[in-house]
Amino acid sequence: MFKPHRFVPKTVAIAAVAAHGLVAHAATAPFVVKDIRIEGLQRVEPGTVFSYLPIKRGDTFTDDKASEAIRALYATGFFSDVRIATDGDVVIVNVAERPAIGEIDFSGLHEFDKDALTKALKSVGLSPGRYYDKSLVDRSEQELKRQYLTRGFYAAEVTTTVTPIDNSRVSILFAVNEGPSAKIRQVNFIGNKAFSTSTLRDEMQLSTPNWFSWYTKNDLYSKDKLTGDLENVRSFYLNRGYLEFNIESTQVSISPDKKDMYLTLTVHEGEPYTVSGIKLAGNLLDREAELSKLVTIKPGQRFSAEKLQATTKAIVNKLGEYGYAFATVNAQPDIDQVHHKVALTLQVDPSRRVYVRHINVTGNTRTRDEVIRREMRQLESSWFDSSRLALSKDRINRLGYFTDVDVTTTPVAGTADQVDVDVNVKEKPTGAITLGAGFSSTDKVVLSAGISQDNVFGSGTSLAVNINTARSYRTLTVTQVDPYFTVDGIKRITDVYYRTTQPLYYSTSSSFRIITAGGDLKFGIPFSEVDTVYFGAGFEQNRLDIDSTTPQVYKDYVSNFGRVSNNVPLTVGWSRDARDSALVPSRGYFTQANAEYGTPVGAAQYYKADLQAQYYYSFARGFVLGLNFQGGYGNGMGGKPFPIFKNYFAGGIGSVRGYQPSSLGPRDATTNDPIGGSKMVVGNIELTFPLPGTGYDRTLRVFTFFDGGNVWGTEGSSTGANGLRYGYGLGLAWISPIGPLKVSLGFPLQKHTGDQYQKFQFQIGTAF
Repeated sequence: MFKPHRFVPKTVAIAAVAAHGLVAHAATAPFVVKDIRIEGLQRVEPGTVFSYLPIKRGDTFTDDKASEAIRALYATGFFSDVRIATDGDVVIVNVAERPAIGEIDFSGLHEFDKDALTKALKSVGLSPGRYYDKSLVDRSEQELKRQYLTRGFYAAEVTTTVTPIDNSRVSILFAVNEGPSAKIRQVNFIGNKAFSTSTLRDEMQLSTPNWFSWYTKNDLYSKDKLTGDLENVRSFYLNRGYLEFNIESTQVSISPDKKDMYLTLTVHEGEPYTVSGIKLAGNLLDREAELSKLVTIKPGQRFSAEKLQATTKAIVNKLGEYGYAFATVNAQPDIDQVHHKVALTLQVDPSRRVYVRHINVTGNTRTRDEVIRREMRQLESSWFDSSRLALSKDRINRLGYFTDVDVTTTPVAGTADQVDVDVNVKEKPTGAITLGAGFSSTDKVVLSAGISQDNVFGSGTSLAVNINTARSYRTLTVTQVDPYFTVDGIKRITDVYYRTTQPLYYSTSSSFRIITAGGDLKFGIPFSEVDTVYFGAGFEQNRLDIDSTTPQVYKDYVSNFGRVSNNVPLTVGWSRDARDSALVPSRGYFTQANAEYGTPVGAAQYYKADLQAQYYYSFARGFVLGLNFQGGYGNGMGGKPFPIFKNYFAGGIGSVRGYQPSSLGPRDATTNDPIGGSKMVVGNIELTFPLPGTGYDRTLRVFTFFDGGNVWGTEGSSTGANGLRYGYGLGLAWISPIGPLKVSLGFPLQKHTGDQYQKFQFQIGTAF
């Protein structure tokens, strides 16, 4: 690689063969460097080269120094060729820069989005603007293949084409031949006797193809999923007493055409163990009776790792409530392999009691400190309490301002009884502009729009404007919520609204409308961590636009009390929410009660009371029994009837399925249209379980239901034969990207003359 230069006789050329890590040069006598010249640069700054060059002015130049300089410049990755020559006491560095990557493109993509693969290549260092490096491109090819392996494409091939754009840039094209995806065709267990292979397969995410594999992707092999499945199978056995259980081997094989995969798990079950005894030991702080009540695993029962873990966690949490932040509980088993029994000793070490010195809040770049601190139930300069700390974290999470809330404790250096509580949050955008479109079986196309800010200026106050264009219920609302109107946590809710209701929306020839405009002011007073009592007052105007097709009872009401009715209602309410999730609850309950009184200040004088109660019970993995009750009662006062525009309606999804929405109850004698009533009762029983083939995905579920209910008039007149109406059926619930979607197929239990039925119903945003 020696290249002669036209220098004076003392000039010596030194070159490096970078591809093989060799250095070739002609020997030269050492000399003191007077100057250094850099030649061949196009984009790299000379200063950058000098910063990497180990030779400086005044240094003694030797062959070793030349070799070291060549290796250093090659190591930067900026150059494809480096040559060093001398001209007297001047060192000349001649370089050839690597071309820069101008663009990266892909062809043949079907399974992946281009942006996802571009992001994956950035993780290995390949991106536009970087210097081209063949070894980096090779690593990028391997990364692309790895991405395809995660989705079961074991036959995927990647071909790379590098094309010069100009003298200093190249473009890289990755041509992908994805090939077929490898599906899991068999999952076999060897050595299992106590439980069938099908039972063990149910504990795994990975499965053979089924009707819903397009959604779950569980028929595609994944090493991470397999690792999780092995732990699930291990937990399944340990929770049923098999202490000697072990997974002896795991075999994953693929067919020669790379289309089919086979999983074989060899297990050793052993025998189930029974708990012969369990006792607490160590420093129990004279609370043995209290701690013993937390032990959920009893002598004579099958050993269960899940129950044992729950017991140790409960004891640690209880000790934490008394200030013992570093308590530990170690389970020491005494195994009798002959009789297959195990005696458990729970060694309790409360460690030292501590109190909280400081609470430090970090990560909140927008939200004010006080918004977070007022949710803390653990106080500074008080004893550490794990239950209050957990409650504080839950309350901060419920604000909805943060994607993550991390609460940790740090011992204070130099002390034995103090800790600091560190609250670290990651903020998320709390403002939203929503434009949506939906479709329901009753309202057809529904357009909605809204703008909201849940954390105005970081103060914790929310403001929202929403519009809904449903044919039967159109609304414009402006809502402002101040969760800490007072320092005691009293909430203030201000509402201004305009609503247009068309209760007879299935009568397309009718132009009848009930138009309501008004506003109200409510205050929510917290009486406990889960109980809130509400008081409020408002003003609203109700206008009834009638026509020739309007039911006679509405016409009579207008003739007696006028088309416009002003109303000044007072409200009082109470709510308690103890569900594990508001979106997909599986346990707990929710209760709310509201009462409304139409004062004599307005034209309508009445009272009404509403009650709703929900209860959820999970009795098997993925199976949830839900119970719902809704009741309403209203009556007129001061010799006036109950306002007809306040009537209750029942029927349809969210009420009694199988019947047309709002079709139950009293009917007008003239038009036979449902007119609602002042009394309403609805009950629902719903059994929810995972969609077969989807594992335990809570976002996609099947349910069966049994509904009952009806509406009665103020006079207490009969609604017809058998009074209540009943419906049953099944449906599908999906937490879709545009909101909760519920589809149901309902059938009336008994058919009565005049009832209107609707088997298929669906709605976006339905709660129960």
